[in-house]
Amino acid sequence: MKRILAPLLIALALPAAAQAECYVEYKAKQDSPLRLHYGIALLSAGGCPSKGDAADALRGRLASGGWTLLNVVGLSEKAPGDKKKANAGEYYLRY
Repeated sequence: MKRILAPLLIALALPAAAQAECYVEYKAKQDSPLRLHYGIALLSAGGCPSKGDAADALRGRLASGGWTLLNVVGLSEKAPGDKKKANAGEYYLRY
């Protein structure tokens, strides 16, 4: 029974690992009046893309809320810690 279950569990876990999510830290702005924010967005596309591809994915999301992407600060497949979540505040997973 153990010989059957171990490979089965591994086979089930591999697709989940391949679908890893990516947390993108970014900075954005609005004009008139100038407003800035730091946020964390979630991309679920099989791991983290390059910073350029992540920026391309975020631009449309942010634009829908009237924001302009300034830059991508970082990418991580690990969920952010409490300090980063607190820093992002209302912009944690908003876009």
